[in-house]
Amino acid sequence: MLTAIDRVSEWGGRLAAWLFFLIGVIIVYEVVARYLFVAPTIWSEEISRFLQIWATYLAAAQVLKRRQLIAIDVLVTRLGRPARIGCELFALLVIIVFCLVAVVYGTEVVVDSLRVGRSTATMLSVPFWLSEIAIPIGFGLLLLQALAEVVRTLSGAPLATPAHHHPDTK
Repeated sequence: MLTAIDRVSEWGGRLAAWLFFLIGVIIVYEVVARYLFVAPTIWSEEISRFLQIWATYLAAAQVLKRRQLIAIDVLVTRLGRPARIGCELFALLVIIVFCLVAVVYGTEVVVDSLRVGRSTATMLSVPFWLSEIAIPIGFGLLLLQALAEVVRTLSGAPLATPAHHHPDTK
């Protein structure tokens, strides 16, 4: 089960990376269209924002899996293993609670947008639920990864190392 959660998190992270790349392509296209051909698009800003929302939420689970969330670890790294485990579990519990709240309320917002038929006030008139649904999906993935990290921590897996000490970080 942990492997499946890790794979989904990795997939979300890879998709997020491609979405960020696509945002860059769209912005370059807009700059060329606007300043070189004096023909700005009506869609680039809204689509870029939409993709950025999705990319950000899809990447969150992979960021947790790789232990690259922003953390202040000056004290924690100086604690003994039992205290570090306690801090790790507390941090994961906070993430889990926040994810549960985001999934529940995010889902309510999506359902309400679908019911009312809200859409953006632009020429594209994109339905709001298409971007709002990124919240329950992204936080749902983050919730699963946080639960996987709790299981790993309780099973005696090596504790997370700060990103600046991580062997993959140069």
